[in-house]
Amino acid sequence: MNANRKVTVLGTGIMGAAMARNLLKAGHEVHVWNRDPAKTVPMADAGAQVALSPAEAVRGAEVVLTMLYDFAAVSDVIRQAAPGVRPGTAWVQSTTVGVRDAAALADLAAEVGLELVEAPVSGTREPAESGQLLVIAAAPEALRERVAPVLDAIGSRTIWTGQDPAAGSATRLKLVVNSWVIAAANAAGEILALAEALEVDPRQFFDLVKGGGLDLPFLRAKAELILEDRLEPASFGVDTSLKDAHLILDAAREHGLRLDGAEAAAARLERVAAAGRSKQDLAAAYFASTGQDA
Repeated sequence: MNANRKVTVLGTGIMGAAMARNLLKAGHEVHVWNRDPAKTVPMADAGAQVALSPAEAVRGAEVVLTMLYDFAAVSDVIRQAAPGVRPGTAWVQSTTVGVRDAAALADLAAEVGLELVEAPVSGTREPAESGQLLVIAAAPEALRERVAPVLDAIGSRTIWTGQDPAAGSATRLKLVVNSWVIAAANAAGEILALAEALEVDPRQFFDLVKGGGLDLPFLRAKAELILEDRLEPASFGVDTSLKDAHLILDAAREHGLRLDGAEAAAARLERVAAAGRSKQDLAAAYFASTGQDA
């Protein structure tokens, strides 16, 4: 069977653009659309075909991939795309949404004529650009085979969590993963702020934990962004992580949980976003501790 697909990518921000490039490298025919046309110019240079509307973009597609900001954006764009959808087209939905949104998206897919694959991804800009994302997915067995070449192009591994995308099993795992990401990034900022306040060289801390159980590559990576003032372009922006933090808290409350750490992390992100750092990397949570611009 020919593994090449005609794929439409709706949303060409940091993640969507990287996915589209890797699909092109894998030999797929790629069509793209973005609300901001300027963000599709590099895609055209890379070999993608640019559409002026979602409906034009999905016309004739075998697989539609959405990588947008949130549930509202996904719903809006898919409804705009509906006139161009060929019934039975596979829809790889990679936007991070809430637990309750999974069922709503399944209903929308049925309404429009798409076959939904729940497929949020774990990873930031660098793994997205290198095709090393971890894909967290749920779909019936027959649909998995159809989208496998697409998932293989954007990620290094696909973890299947269930057969029914309406159940939200992939979304639930993604929110658990992101709760850890947000917590670790906030911890990195607090560690550096405390070290500086106590006149401790932060690198001494990393030398101390090197090679042990407390030595986390992610912690080091976020700390380096702060120490080297490399918060832009963001791998995982403050605005996006704040959106996800609220999705995590909503899910926790629905299950009777109180996540004090997650609540504090969200409050920290609110402060740095209000200080004009919403487009910087999540590591900018550091400034919630120092009081500089936050």
